[in-house]
Amino acid sequence: MSSATPHRLPLAGVLRLGRPSDIWFKPALSVVASVAPPNLTLLALGRLDLAMYTMAGSLCALYGHNRPYAARARTLAWVVLGMVGGLALSLLAASLTSDAVVLVTVGALMAAAQKTLCDATRVGPPGNVVLTFISSASLFAPQTPGQVPGHVGLALAAGAWAWLVGMAPGLLRPHGPERRATATALNTAAAYASTRGTAHGHARARAASAAAIHAAWQSLLAAGARPDRTRRALEQLLVRAEVALAAPADADPARLRAWARELRGTGRIPRVESPRESADELLGVDAERAQPRRPLRHRLAPFAPLAARTAIGCALAGYASLALGVGRPYWALVTAASLYQANVTLTWSRGVQRVVGNLVGVLAFAALAPLAHLHPAALVLCCLALNFGAEALIGRNYWLGSVCVTPMALLITEFARTQDPGQLMTERVADTLVGALAGFVAAVAVTNRRAGDRLGQALTAAERARENAARLLAEPHPAPRALESARRALAAALVDLRATADAASGEWWQRALPEERVVFTEQSGHRTLAATVRRQGLVPQDHDPGRTTEDIRP
Repeated sequence: MSSATPHRLPLAGVLRLGRPSDIWFKPALSVVASVAPPNLTLLALGRLDLAMYTMAGSLCALYGHNRPYAARARTLAWVVLGMVGGLALSLLAASLTSDAVVLVTVGALMAAAQKTLCDATRVGPPGNVVLTFISSASLFAPQTPGQVPGHVGLALAAGAWAWLVGMAPGLLRPHGPERRATATALNTAAAYASTRGTAHGHARARAASAAAIHAAWQSLLAAGARPDRTRRALEQLLVRAEVALAAPADADPARLRAWARELRGTGRIPRVESPRESADELLGVDAERAQPRRPLRHRLAPFAPLAARTAIGCALAGYASLALGVGRPYWALVTAASLYQANVTLTWSRGVQRVVGNLVGVLAFAALAPLAHLHPAALVLCCLALNFGAEALIGRNYWLGSVCVTPMALLITEFARTQDPGQLMTERVADTLVGALAGFVAAVAVTNRRAGDRLGQALTAAERARENAARLLAEPHPAPRALESARRALAAALVDLRATADAASGEWWQRALPEERVVFTEQSGHRTLAATVRRQGLVPQDHDPGRTTEDIRP
C-alpha cells in the first residue's frame, strides 16, 4: 500500500543559514595545517603536479573532530587507510585502461562502497564525499603502473601527517570532545526543562535532549575503559541531564546551562553532588561497554537501497557527462554522490544546495583565477584559503561551503598545468547540472521500502525495551545493575526510533507509516524512562537539581 501522505519537494528554508558549529574552526585550521606543509614543499621542489596525491592524505584531517582522542586515533587511521586504498585502486585502474566508460563504472561502484561504509560506521562529516572526490578524480589522472607505488606513497606520508595534526589538540585538551558532548547534553536538557514538559515544542525538545544525552554517553564510552576522574565527573553531570529529561518541571535550566558553560573552556569541571548516596547510577556504563558490537555485515545490510541509488546515480551522471563530451565526467559523478542523504526529501534539499553552491562557486573561481595565475605560490595560497573557508562556512549551510569547495576543486586541476578558465567553468556548470539531475532521478527511481521495515523493527525494539524496564519496575527490589541497563537500553531504543521515524517520513513509494503507534510508543517509553529514573533515586526528594560541592582539574 502506498503512503497516502503527499510528498512535496521543499524550497522554503533549503538555503537558510544556520548557526555555525561550535568547533567550526577545528577542521578549518586542521585542514590548513595538514595541506600546507606538503604543498609548500612540492612548490619549493617545482613539483606541484604531485599535489593531487598529497592532497588525498592531507584531507583526512577533516575527520573525527567530535570523537574522543582514543577513538579519534582509530578513526583517523581507518580513514587514511580507506583514502589511500581508494586512491591506489583508482590509479591502478587508470594505469590499466583509458576506456572512460569502464573508469566511470569503477568510480560509481567505489562511490557506492564508500557511501555505504561511511554511513554504516557513522564516521561523521565530511562522510564519503571527500573520499569519492579523490578516488574519482584519480581515475582520470594519466598513469603508468610504475608510477602507482610512488604516488600512493606520497598520499600515505601526507595521511600520516594528517593523523598527527588531528591528534595534536589532545596534548592541550585531552578531554575536549567529551566535555563538549556533555555540555551539549546539558544545554539541550535545559531547553527541554524550560518547556516544563508541556509547553509548545516540548516533544521536539525532548527528542533532541534524549539524542544529545545518548550521544554524550557514547562519547564517554568511546573514550575507553581506563578509570579517569574527569570522565567520572562528566558522567555525574550526564546523570543530572538525564534527571532533567525525566523530570523537566523539577529541573533548574539556569543551573544546567551554567554547568555547560563551565565545560566549554579549559577551566575546572564542576563536580555535582550525587542525588543519592550510592553510586549505582553509573553501573550501566560498565555493562554497556561489555556488550558486543554488531557485525559489520549486519550494519551494512540496511544501506543496500542507498548503495544501489549511489551506484546507479553516479554511473548515470558519468555516462551522461561523457555523452555530452565533457572532459571531466568525475565532476558529474561526485555531484551525484554528494546528494544522497537518509531519504528522498533530504536528497532533494541537498541537490538544491549543491547546484546553488556550485554555480556561485564558479563565479568565485572567475574572480580568483587571475590572482591564482600570477604565480604558483599564489595558486597554493588561494587553495589554502578556500580550504579554510569551506570548513568555516559549510556548517551554516552546505551551499555556502560549496561556494569555496567549487573554486578550490577547479584550482586543484591547475596544479599540473594552467588551463583555460572559460572551459573549466563551462564544464563544471554542465557536470553540476547533469550530476544533480541524474542523481536525483536515481534517488526517486530506486525505492527504499526497507525504510518502513526498519521503522517497524525500531518500534518493536522500543516496545520490548519499555516492557523490560516496566517489568523490573514492578519488582519489589530490582537489581540496580539490571534496572540501570534496562534504562540505558530504553533510552537508546527511543533515540533510534525517533531517528528512524524521521528518515522514513521523507522516503517515497512506501506503505503508510504507523505514525500513531510511533507517537504512543515514544510517549509511553519516555514515561517509563522517567519512572525508572525516579525508582533509582536519581531525582532528589526535594527536587533540587543539585549543587556544586567541589571542582576538579581536567
